[in-house]
Amino acid sequence: MELVFSMSQMAEANNQERAVNSVLIVGGGTAGWLTAAILASTLSSKTGSADVPKITLIEAPDIPIIGVGEGTWPSMRSTLRRAGIKESDFLKECDASFKQGSMFKGWKSGDVNDYYYHPFDLPHEFFDVNLAQYWNDLKPDLSFSKMACVQEHLCEKDLSPKLRSSREYSGVSNYGYHLNAGKFSEFLKRHCTENLGVRLILDKVTGVVPYGSGECADDIRHVTTENSGNLEADLFIDCSGFRSLLLGQYYGIGLVDKSAEFPIDSALAVQVPYQGEEPIKSATLSTAQEAGWIWDIGLSSRRGVGYVYSSKHTSHSKAAKSLQAYLKLDSGDFDRLEPRSIPIQPGYREKFWHNNCVAIGLSAGFLEPLEASAMMLIETSAAIIAEQFPATRAAMDVVSSRFNKRCDYRWQRIIDFLKLHYVLSERKEPFWRDASSKEHISDRLEEDLTLWQYQAPWKAEFDSLEEPFPSASYQYVLYGMGFNTRAGEAPSLSGSRAAQSVEHDAKLICSKVESNRAILKPS
Repeated sequence: MELVFSMSQMAEANNQERAVNSVLIVGGGTAGWLTAAILASTLSSKTGSADVPKITLIEAPDIPIIGVGEGTWPSMRSTLRRAGIKESDFLKECDASFKQGSMFKGWKSGDVNDYYYHPFDLPHEFFDVNLAQYWNDLKPDLSFSKMACVQEHLCEKDLSPKLRSSREYSGVSNYGYHLNAGKFSEFLKRHCTENLGVRLILDKVTGVVPYGSGECADDIRHVTTENSGNLEADLFIDCSGFRSLLLGQYYGIGLVDKSAEFPIDSALAVQVPYQGEEPIKSATLSTAQEAGWIWDIGLSSRRGVGYVYSSKHTSHSKAAKSLQAYLKLDSGDFDRLEPRSIPIQPGYREKFWHNNCVAIGLSAGFLEPLEASAMMLIETSAAIIAEQFPATRAAMDVVSSRFNKRCDYRWQRIIDFLKLHYVLSERKEPFWRDASSKEHISDRLEEDLTLWQYQAPWKAEFDSLEEPFPSASYQYVLYGMGFNTRAGEAPSLSGSRAAQSVEHDAKLICSKVESNRAILKPS
């Protein structure tokens, strides 16, 4: 029997079998250049340099980057190492310092002694002993994080997580980084264009043109630009920030509004010079305020400080006064820091990959700066695309469907973890009453809080590969905020030995790194 194909049927078949040989990243900044670095380095190691899809990044030359100081998770060490970046170069070029976790002040009650740490180290012997249950049984006269690992000791003494003899990307305790976002973007740009073969176009996107026919008619065929003509690609990655030029504006993929869960909608940020021999803190400081909280990030060259707050619960002028009071500055010195206002719309896209367009970074969504989840999502999203990079347009539909499911799960779990910081607060101000309300928590978190009244969370509860935060992180926040898990069995001998081992390790490690304070400020 003779088969006859129409031109439209042939076009559909050709579109579906179209090889994915090129990627266009729209937008630079941290999201764009980190995505480019992860894609280029991962794909070259998988396919060989001759078969790597061509990666192009278009960046508008006149869009400023808000360099307020950023925090990363320890995963950034693996990301930079795989991209072929020397840690010493990164530290020097990006004003970076070491981050060993976060310190929360005033989140529970606002009392003078109200603080706790969320360190990056897992509790000692975490996979063999649940020290959280042991701590709840004994209620020792020290915090859970101080009993469970050595990192709080290091942070309190302003000590580094590395020895001078430590190899690159390794140390005596787990760590991420604080960095200058503007310098980090420029650093990655140079590395990507000079060493990873990424093509840079400095121009503005002015329009989007679809294929217009065939099964993939709604796919983006090319974007138009002011000066560089039409830029075609097989896969488009939207890293255009809050504007979301492709996924949001062109495709109309809306935001899932999360303002009920996270009433913070504004930020006021400043860059603060160090005074004299002021130590560089190796934990992100998060200090609760009447209508939000203040972040304080120590870079090697300055501090990045900002107040994230709810405009429903305070005014811009009152927020500025609160930030000024935190910094202990008079009005003239505070104004000279040129505070910058940043609007926040808490939410995430209804889906993240649509047709041949995927959003990463702020174009995909944002909740608030708590726990550096935004940078982590850039890393994980780009890594999934690189590891599951579709060979053809037909394969892209499968990859994108799975990507959306994985990302949606990550966002839900990030929301649960961030909400945990608020829901246990006992503060009485209107903002904190709204933020801590259990009316807007997920069924999963509500179930977890019920379960954790009777047993401390541990490894078996967080067995999904998509979990962004380990059960240890939940332990640190729960018991830092004063959550009570009922006493269970008698304290185990192994738990007692593990706790004693932490104290021994703390003394040993602190003595080793006592002379390494200067490494927090790279020369």
